[in-house]
Amino acid sequence: MTPVVSLRGARLQFGKRTLWRDLDLDINPGEFFAVLGPNGSGKTSFLKVLLGLQELHSGTVSLGGHPVERGSKRIGYIPQQKSFAPDTPLRARDLVGLGIDGHRWGMRFASGNVNQRIDALLEQVGASDYAKVPVGQLSGGEQQRLRVAQALATEPQVLLCDEPLLSLDLHHQQGVSALINKQCHERNSAVVFVTHEINPVIDYVDRVLYLAGGQFRVGTPQEVMTTEVLSELYDSHVEVIHTNGRIVVVGLPDATTHFHDDAHATAGEEF
Repeated sequence: MTPVVSLRGARLQFGKRTLWRDLDLDINPGEFFAVLGPNGSGKTSFLKVLLGLQELHSGTVSLGGHPVERGSKRIGYIPQQKSFAPDTPLRARDLVGLGIDGHRWGMRFASGNVNQRIDALLEQVGASDYAKVPVGQLSGGEQQRLRVAQALATEPQVLLCDEPLLSLDLHHQQGVSALINKQCHERNSAVVFVTHEINPVIDYVDRVLYLAGGQFRVGTPQEVMTTEVLSELYDSHVEVIHTNGRIVVVGLPDATTHFHDDAHATAGEEF
């Protein structure tokens, strides 16, 4: 199988601090790949490298055998959930349509093909009922479904997700996660899913990249999310408990001593 994402000897720095180095990684079509770690460890920077927005300090990265480039149609991108202002003059279907022709200048002229494609995308994510509703009047979960539809508009080989479940309630977390997993398996797209909590997607994840303290580990959740591995990454004892299909991590060190951003957890956190 030809990898859809490949990194060789990849190194990325933030000032004088190395986020990660000597990263050799292949991500295959149809693989659900999670990227975990505390704030400031390089999770979002990893996505920026794949988006062509951040250059490596050394090593190489390729997408489908080609160099990465900004605006590649091979990539779909789902950002963190951020609410629209209530008076935003944009309907749900207009937001999805931006994924089809948002790169073009000027007004969109009536096009049967474009409208049919928008209708199909709305149906695909279960958003047809509110297609004509202004986005500012929709819930966070409904808005995030539209962002999923927008990201799928180009039928991407790789779907990059930057904490897409943030601020969503459990019901909407489950719905959005299922949509992303459906794209992964039915369309054979690779999914790169950045998250600080693995539990909402634990049933879907094939492999994990865990970043911490300038180091990393890659493997299945069962291989990476262990007391031994996380304790080694953090250079401090971290207890990992598996209970009722969930993973609870206890004793994470104060990441503010290692990273420039605020930490998600200091005493214990569910992943």
